[in-house]
Amino acid sequence: CQGKDGFGGLAPTGRIAAEPLSPPAAGATPAATGSSPRRLGLLGTPLPVPRGGSGARSASQKRYRRLQNCLYNVLERPRGWAFIYHVFIFILVFSCLILSVFSTIPEHHDFANEYLFILEFVMIVVFGVEYIVRVWSAGCCCRYRGWQGRFRFARKPFCVIDFIVFIASLAVIAAGTQGNIFATSALRSMRFLQILRMVRMDRRGGTWKLLGSVVYAHSKELITAWYIGFLVLIFSSFLVYLVEKDANDDFLTYADSLWWGTITLTTIGYGDKVPKTWLGRVLTACFALLGISFFALPAGILGSGFALKVQEQHRQKHFEKRRTPAANLIQVSKKGRSWIPPSFFFSLLPSMFKERVQC
Repeated sequence: CQGKDGFGGLAPTGRIAAEPLSPPAAGATPAATGSSPRRLGLLGTPLPVPRGGSGARSASQKRYRRLQNCLYNVLERPRGWAFIYHVFIFILVFSCLILSVFSTIPEHHDFANEYLFILEFVMIVVFGVEYIVRVWSAGCCCRYRGWQGRFRFARKPFCVIDFIVFIASLAVIAAGTQGNIFATSALRSMRFLQILRMVRMDRRGGTWKLLGSVVYAHSKELITAWYIGFLVLIFSSFLVYLVEKDANDDFLTYADSLWWGTITLTTIGYGDKVPKTWLGRVLTACFALLGISFFALPAGILGSGFALKVQEQHRQKHFEKRRTPAANLIQVSKKGRSWIPPSFFFSLLPSMFKERVQC
């Protein structure tokens, strides 16, 4: 079975003849020389032939990159068994924080300091090695390769926090080993920089990204509620100050009245400043009922925003789970050139509608 080609000749149609993309060198062909044809690039130029020993070098580079990528994923993008290491780090940080609290209690001061010194030494070694490995493994990313890329990675907020806490722990250990009582007491407060290590547990910033997205999505509502609450605070504090300044020593200045208004409208109620006149009490009751509602609005806005955001993330995850099987089904139908009856898609509608209602 033959057909005409573009030049009027006959060409086989049942098979495709394998022809080289570029003519071979004059006087030599791959078949005649017995060597395999050289690989050509996209522009038709021959690719360079690898030199001897490059295979072993490329294999070692692959292992090097694979190790970098593995360590980077364990430290920056933990999944599966990698969470065991991060749980261990969390226990270390939390234990150090608890011992720092007990070190401020006179009854447990000596006991806590003894174990805290050992724990801080262990944490210096662990976090020092982790910091070095973290900076080195960042080279698996293109933007962090080279010393400039490593420096760019070290300037990230979480890396800066790690470096600050590491230097503070070194200072505390150095002061404790030298026996300098004044330096030890001055640097003892630096132990509470361990709180910053609690922040580093969420290195990917998922919590802060979620909070930022909710605040950004409801920024207009939040600004409106805070603005009205601020106006209520200013006016209520001023009117109560005018009423109480001559009859009450607690409201001698407008600053005292602002403090009272802030504590009252935020429902804290310390009770250190209380209006004594009947007019002041009536104004306090009216402004409290009005102002508390506006001060409580941001909490409701943020709560509803978090709920909507979580539902959106669940729907996105559900869509991601459905997208891969749908793509595989389309690929199979295209490869097999098979016809899928419409009844198949109609059979999926009840389950999809049920999941939609549950979401």
